Amino acid sequence: MEVSFTKEIKSLALGAGHTFHGEGILAITKALLQSGVAYVGGYQGAPVSHLLDVMVQAKPYMDELGVHVEACSNEASAAAMLGASIHYPLRGAVTWKSIVGTNVAADALSNLSSPGVKGGVLIIVGEDYGEGASVIQERTHAYALKSTMCLLDPRPDLGRMVDMVEHGFRLSEASSMPVILELRIRACHVRGSFACKDNVTPAFSTKHLIDEPAGFDYMRLAHPPVTFRHEKLKGEERIPAARQYIVDNALNELFPGKHADVGIVVQGGLYNTLIRALQQFGLADAFGQTDIALLVLNVTYPLVPAQLSEFCIGKRAVLMMEEGQPEYIEQELATLLRRADIQTPLHGKDLLPQAGEYTAEVMATGLAKFLQRYLPQHTPESTLQWLADNQTRREAVAKSLPTPLPARPPSMCIGCPERPVFSALKLAQQDVGDVHISGDIGCHALATFEPFSFGHSILGYGMSLASRAGVSPMMNRRVLSVMGDGGFWHNGLLTGVQSALFNGDDAVLLIFKNGYTSATGTQDIISTPGEADKAASVDKQQSLAHLNQTIENTLTGLGVKWMRTVNTYQVEQMRSTLTEAFTTPFSGLKVIVAEGECQLERQRRIKPWLASLLRQGERVVRVKYGVDEDVCNGDHACIRLSGCPTLTLKDNPDPLKVDPVATVIDGCVGCGLCGSNAHAATLCPSFYRAEVIQNPRWHERLLASVRGALVRALQPA
Repeated sequence: MEVSFTKEIKSLALGAGHTFHGEGILAITKALLQSGVAYVGGYQGAPVSHLLDVMVQAKPYMDELGVHVEACSNEASAAAMLGASIHYPLRGAVTWKSIVGTNVAADALSNLSSPGVKGGVLIIVGEDYGEGASVIQERTHAYALKSTMCLLDPRPDLGRMVDMVEHGFRLSEASSMPVILELRIRACHVRGSFACKDNVTPAFSTKHLIDEPAGFDYMRLAHPPVTFRHEKLKGEERIPAARQYIVDNALNELFPGKHADVGIVVQGGLYNTLIRALQQFGLADAFGQTDIALLVLNVTYPLVPAQLSEFCIGKRAVLMMEEGQPEYIEQELATLLRRADIQTPLHGKDLLPQAGEYTAEVMATGLAKFLQRYLPQHTPESTLQWLADNQTRREAVAKSLPTPLPARPPSMCIGCPERPVFSALKLAQQDVGDVHISGDIGCHALATFEPFSFGHSILGYGMSLASRAGVSPMMNRRVLSVMGDGGFWHNGLLTGVQSALFNGDDAVLLIFKNGYTSATGTQDIISTPGEADKAASVDKQQSLAHLNQTIENTLTGLGVKWMRTVNTYQVEQMRSTLTEAFTTPFSGLKVIVAEGECQLERQRRIKPWLASLLRQGERVVRVKYGVDEDVCNGDHACIRLSGCPTLTLKDNPDPLKVDPVATVIDGCVGCGLCGSNAHAATLCPSFYRAEVIQNPRWHERLLASVRGALVRALQPA
């Protein structure tokens, strides 16, 4: 049973006269349909996953509208879809998580933006920047600059965000430029409402087909010599057309204030946080009324020089609020002011941090410096004291701790099928010695944390095998590359496996085959077990990963000669297989397929079935593991080898012993890793396996009562 978006799908069908209530990213999804989008593609990944997930599950409704939806194998294939809009009046949208996704898509985006588009193109990227990010700290802005694509950064208000989607398509068509719509994490999850419009059926779609292909037009190819003409068109026609559309439709917003002699230019996505910061100085209220003039850039590229000049001229000072580095907007603003001989002082990164997320406190700190210089009467002592107290408290807490607090990094899910493999790898390295491990993007990247601390590098999704190519020839011991099945299909098959086979590399590849792209939200991939297999095995509590052999068949077809498939929970077998791969005389690519279904999907499949059995009064058996506290010797090797969140410590019940004992707390899903580790590592025999029976049969109740009576009789008084 997958995650269901039934409620969200219903909201997509709302029409005029209805009000949409929900999250920002779902509002964007609805806005695409209101804009007459003809095709949608993308690659899953937070914080924009819901857009693609909802549309994939809403396929019947999309078919009614004639909208084609494609779950792409990676971001490059999604960006390449947009080629449909080069020749035809088709509105297309694709989505992925930035900046890593945009890096993958860069080749296609460059070749798309050079000839330009006829139909509107919207690229929706989740700007995964700041303290909540899971990727490298870079900005999409650089791609808009280098490839000359419009960049929208809408104010986080659902109505405005929806408007910017609709304007985004029109802006693209008016300028022939692809348009990027960036959404910060908070914007994706901000909640609100907006008045719906009817969804628009595209003029050309899967229900209304194009009769004849477009005629050949060499100018529509990204190939010399026409690319030189494209470069001129960008500056002579496209950017001017985009600027004209921005002005004519007031895409950027001016909020006048009574202090007209100072102003703030801010990226649209930062508007809500800025208002919150201004409230601390009594210069704004919770409804957005501000006493300082604000120019909100819902379009951050291209900038409109006349608009910015008009805002800045005559002011004593202007503050540029731009999150991240480099300060692209601030540099361009400074240049255009100097060219226009406007001497208004411009502040930005001189008062605000160069890098990092601009939270309300960070903004307030920068605002305090700006206001103390230009509006000292609006820097209340209470606000300055609040900022000082925050810093004092942080320093006091740091000084009060004898040692720094231990890090609490994210961890794999309870019962994750990848954890036992890393336990086996720990044991294997005791036999063969430490090995260089090329890590990868995915759930398995959490093995970089304690208690495993595995992974020397992570250089891209599916890139682990490719990233060891420069290391393994220099190593006396074989190098291990770790890859998930999502990464295998995203990039690893071509960049890693094909290259290693072509070059005859002596490499070891470990593929986690859990059946889904789990780290991005457990979306289906080509190696996911089919719906028929899921339905037929709903009453079986074992893994389904073995039911789809696409990965193994692909590797065999490519020519892999040494391949082993091992159930991930068999720690001893995995240990011996890893040891064999590191020591075998076979020279060439060695692949270990670690097979175990994603625990989240397994629980989603099993829990409803068990609940239905209990409602019917049927017998249900649940496996649980525990620790015999009288046997546990308190050395905690089991915890260091496992890292399972449900395997923890408690006080020793024996008053003569001081070391705490291991214990299994509630939440255990009965995967058996703790017992398998104890067996494989020859640890103390303190683990036991228990079966919890609900709705037992009469003879089981009788047997349990006899056993209980016998145990009580044998106990001393």
